[in-house]
Amino acid sequence: MSHRIERRTLLRGIGATLALPWLEIMTPKARAAQKLPPSRFVTFFQPNGVFPKAWDVTGKGRDFALSPILEPLAEFKNDMVVLSGIDSVGKGHVKLTGAFLTGTAIENGVNGISVDQVIARQIGQGTRFASIELGTEPPRQGMAGDDPIALANTISWSSATQRISPEISPRAAFDRLFRDPSSPEARRAAENRRSVVDLVLEDAKSLQKIASGRDKEKIDEYLEGVRGVEQQIERTMNPPAPEWSPLTPPDLKRPPAGIPMSKNEHMKLMLDLMVLALQTDTTRVATFMSAHGFSRQNFTFLDGVKNDHHGMSHHKNQEALVAEYTSVSRWYAQQVHYLVSKMNGIDEGNGSLFDNSVVLYGSEMKDGNGHIKEDLPLVLLGKGQGRVKTGQHAVFTKGTPLANLHLTLAQQFGAEMTSFNNVSTGTLDGLFV
Repeated sequence: MSHRIERRTLLRGIGATLALPWLEIMTPKARAAQKLPPSRFVTFFQPNGVFPKAWDVTGKGRDFALSPILEPLAEFKNDMVVLSGIDSVGKGHVKLTGAFLTGTAIENGVNGISVDQVIARQIGQGTRFASIELGTEPPRQGMAGDDPIALANTISWSSATQRISPEISPRAAFDRLFRDPSSPEARRAAENRRSVVDLVLEDAKSLQKIASGRDKEKIDEYLEGVRGVEQQIERTMNPPAPEWSPLTPPDLKRPPAGIPMSKNEHMKLMLDLMVLALQTDTTRVATFMSAHGFSRQNFTFLDGVKNDHHGMSHHKNQEALVAEYTSVSRWYAQQVHYLVSKMNGIDEGNGSLFDNSVVLYGSEMKDGNGHIKEDLPLVLLGKGQGRVKTGQHAVFTKGTPLANLHLTLAQQFGAEMTSFNNVSTGTLDGLFV
């Protein structure tokens, strides 16, 4: 008599737990219950803009040619939509970074909810993590004019006042995503966090009784963020039964401790973890902050590059700096190619992980030289389970608000909303079936 196992059988080991892919020895009932893979939403953020002449594609509609910066993505030309004519709001690195996923400008530390978090509330409730936020650059402090640079350390905001910091340590990210939630160590950590949250809630509720009307609103916003942490703790201690399990066996390998010295290695490790989290349905919404919005990262590992990224972005049209600036932008496009190639290599039965995803790739400004916020460099990749009209250059009316893109994406992922952060003016036609 042949052996049979249940569909929800889990692999346990090395302090981690993972759902099995579909196997022939699973019971017929389990095979029949196999669901279609879920939709995913991914953001890849690149800071400091691009050199416009090296980014802008020629032609429009389905008759377009990729630019020097986007040429590394030529393999996926038929799986992308290059967007033109979309404008951001605000001024300078901090406000423009904050607006990348919110469509609104930070004022006195107040922003708006980001589209990744809106989508996470629609499709992320059945997973262990409604969303994950990863990055590669340590947070930066200081001031940029009247704005704290710390506000540009992330593009994800769970509310107008609650920003979500990206994790930059590969091992810390792995342990958070894949360690066994039933292990004594994990449960102790979750219990400790819950104790802190309980104390915060108790103090905040006491403060509400004596607060002014406006302060009560601020406390309510704060409590909303705390309740999100509370829900995350609950999902950690009592993870939901998996609704989807990978058909392609995942490679569950714990990264070494510390931050890799090589930027190439660090980037690829974090992208590997992000793809692994999506593949295993640990999350369905992932935001990748390749560097913070005031990045001065060193790119001297690239041939001919001598200046930091922020410095070269203020190129003043000097040929040498423009060449460096473009070289760095091409390197970022190569990292996006690495990401979508990994996703495209994961079979999910009805297509690849890439086919079942929408990937938003772009920067907070068009050109760092002058902090140009008009006609942002933006690309959508992936078929979104056949809903995205890929293989085109979509040109929108000059001055189209960035929030219109966010409203369009949010609605496509099930959000019943008619305005995004009260700044959108409508949705974008021609992107989705």
